[in-house]
Amino acid sequence: MADSVNSNRTEARKILITGGAGFIGSNIVDGYIARGFEVVVVDNLSAGKKENLNPSARFYREDIRSEKIREIILDERPHIVNHHAAQISVPRSVKDPLMDADINIMGFINILEASKEVGVEKVIFASSGGAIYGEAAVLPTPEEQPPNLLFPYAVSKATGEAYLGYYKHHYGIDCIVLRYANIYGQRQTPEGEAGVVAIFMDNILNGRQSIIYAYDDQPQGMLRDYCHVEDVVRANILAAEKKTTGVFNIATGKAITTLELYNTILKVVEERDLPVDEAIRKPLFEKPRPGELKRSCLDAKRAESVLGWTPRIGLKEGIEKTLEWWLAQRVG
Repeated sequence: MADSVNSNRTEARKILITGGAGFIGSNIVDGYIARGFEVVVVDNLSAGKKENLNPSARFYREDIRSEKIREIILDERPHIVNHHAAQISVPRSVKDPLMDADINIMGFINILEASKEVGVEKVIFASSGGAIYGEAAVLPTPEEQPPNLLFPYAVSKATGEAYLGYYKHHYGIDCIVLRYANIYGQRQTPEGEAGVVAIFMDNILNGRQSIIYAYDDQPQGMLRDYCHVEDVVRANILAAEKKTTGVFNIATGKAITTLELYNTILKVVEERDLPVDEAIRKPLFEKPRPGELKRSCLDAKRAESVLGWTPRIGLKEGIEKTLEWWLAQRVG
């Protein structure tokens, strides 16, 4: 089933998006504004960047744990809250679970309490498929697969989903959970909301050797499902516009090894006739860090049948789009 994002434009409704200056959040903000939504952004800029902010959005520099969040939501009275602000590092959650819970659980409850007061109609929650399912027995993994919460980050995301159920049951707030695969694309950098695509691309363009973390019985690295940020934007638009609720995987349903990903990026760079240092063609291999899943791949058939969403951008095309953005930043 094809998605319907290019159908009639939406009425002017207000969305408040937390984390809207970050990699994923800022791309979603742009998508909402293009669809005619009035957009309010809350971001403390700990990972997000001012240059990512769309000038058409109203911006509050604030932490989601702050008491001022209530004032902002009461003043703005959004119809929809899209929650992307989060502590996203699995290794960091292992090192400091108190910090992870404070941001991802207490910060989210702070948002939900204020949303309840003003009668927010719907909350869209960015969750994590890899974290929620852990080392899943079924690949690609459907939403029916029981959670396998192996790390504090997974626990905090699952807790956020559970709190959404509570607020829906008691206060009638509709909710949509989007469980992401590994997201990559324009505005992702090696720092902050870092992802392996950004790290590899930065290393290749700057002549640094990359590291691949691999288990002995999986020597080419982890298996991951990589979904381009533009596809994620369309999923969030549909989540805002559709009269539906539920949990949806947002993914391609195809997994590749970290080495395959590295070689794809390397090939795309070489096709642009950009210089590549011979010493970096072969990455280094090291033992996995704490929090590294061996395999993660998500089944997105429910998103297709209910939301009308399917991924459109293949890996090579997505890497090409990402490289274009990187090169534009270098020129700029």
